[in-house]
Amino acid sequence: MKHNNMVPNAHFHKEWQLRVRTWFNQPMRKKRRRTARQLKAARIAPRPVDGALRPVVQCPTVKYNMKRRLGRGFTLEELKEAEMPKKLARTVGIAVDHRRKNRSVEGFQRNVQRLKEYKSRLIVFPKRAGKPKAGDSDAAELATATQFAGKLMPLVAAEDAVEARAITDEEKETRVYAKLRLERANAKHDGMRKKLAAEAAAAEEEKKG
Repeated sequence: MKHNNMVPNAHFHKEWQLRVRTWFNQPMRKKRRRTARQLKAARIAPRPVDGALRPVVQCPTVKYNMKRRLGRGFTLEELKEAEMPKKLARTVGIAVDHRRKNRSVEGFQRNVQRLKEYKSRLIVFPKRAGKPKAGDSDAAELATATQFAGKLMPLVAAEDAVEARAITDEEKETRVYAKLRLERANAKHDGMRKKLAAEAAAAEEEKKG
């Protein structure tokens, strides 16, 4: 033994082989998940493999509210604006969420446009073959219809609205912080200044009277 080191005290008498978690079933689980996806696609055919159409929503909280993601379902107002009955929507692969509210006009219009685009691409099969009803697609479209296997109308990254430019000389000379402090002081003393001005005007009236 040299130096001031810890005294060796290794525990090698435990049956550690019995306490190790292995992952030997990973390849078989991968195969099982793939088989399950194929069976589900065959079961829901000719509907899209990706499932129901979802709206584009803004993430909550200050940390994430600049990001967009797919939401739970379309609001009743969005369906009404897109002329899609709420009972029919679920039957043609559109998710509906009666609890969500529209907080902005931009988000509302974006989802309405998303619904209209989906309706233009939609092919509706009749419930009974050979007995089509109003709203069902014609025979030519049905003959060419295939199951959509990719992502159903995926999110598109929003382009930056602000363009980079050089700072002007006028902007360099502007003292923004001083201007903000001045405006804050004006807002703070606005009431007192109005009161003093009113008192001064009243005193002038008394002198004249």
